[in-house]
Order: sequence, then C-alpha cells, then structure tokens
Amino acid sequence: MSKRIGLLSDTHSYLDPDVFKYFEECDEVWHAGDIGSPEVIEQLEAFKKTRIVYGNIDDKTVQLMSDRDLHFEIEGVKVWITHIGGYPGRYSRGIPDLLDEHKPDLFICGHSHILRVMPDKKRKVLHMNPGACGRYGFHQIRTLLRFTIDKGNITEVQVIELGTRV
Repeated sequence: MSKRIGLLSDTHSYLDPDVFKYFEECDEVWHAGDIGSPEVIEQLEAFKKTRIVYGNIDDKTVQLMSDRDLHFEIEGVKVWITHIGGYPGRYSRGIPDLLDEHKPDLFICGHSHILRVMPDKKRKVLHMNPGACGRYGFHQIRTLLRFTIDKGNITEVQVIELGTRV
C-alpha cells in the first residue's frame, strides 16, 4: 500500500492555511524542523499522522513535543529526518559518517530555506529539503514538497509554492 507524504520545514511559528488543502490527500505530514511554536505541532497532529523533528530555533517546549532525529522505515524506504544536514557535496559536519552508518534511502533536512531534491550517487540516497514555508528568513517563495512512497520507490515528487514570504 503506497503512502502519500506532505513535507514541510521552517514554519517559524507560521502555518499557512493552504498547507491543509495541499496535504489533504496525504497519509502523513513530516516537518523537518524550526517549528517555532507548539501550536504548529498541535495543528498538524490534529490534521494527519505526523513525524516531526525540532530545529535550532525551537525552545524546550517544542523540543519535548518532537524529536531531534527520526530514523524509520515506511513502505520499504529507510528514512532519516534531521534539521541541519546540508546536501550532497556539502553536508554538515558529521553527516557523511552518519549517512554511511545508517544507510537511509531518503535523507530529509530543513534549515537552509533552500528547496532541494537531489541524489547522492555515492551513498545511494535521495536528499530532500522542502525549503521554508514560514514567513521568517531570506527565502522569497514559501515552498512544500509532496511525494509518494510505494514498495521501496519514491515517486510523484511535487514542489508546491505557497506564494511570497511577506
């Protein structure tokens, strides 16, 4: 049975109401950190099954409601979600060793506010960063990702633009 995933990051306490429209057909919502407030977590959890990691701006209250890292398998895909990770060719310190140790098929992070979907051919892992969907930061366009996981495959990857930051 396939799973439709809605992926967001860097809300910084602002959850655009359109997120619920775009993720309506999703089975799960994943948040890659810098949530900003407990209310964002509560709204997402009331909406769909969630998997949430905290980021560098999140206070103790948010940290207690989320995880630093998530490692899990879904529909035959090994997933690792963390907030600060970099991307293939420019990973954050320590990330390459952890990728080699955990061997995920899908590596997700946020933090940079830059949307990226790219393979790491050396490690045979797909990297995703949904960009930022909040109003705080240097990004100009607020973005989300939506994709399907089915029998070990990641398909139907879609970029969703929510409009300008301000």
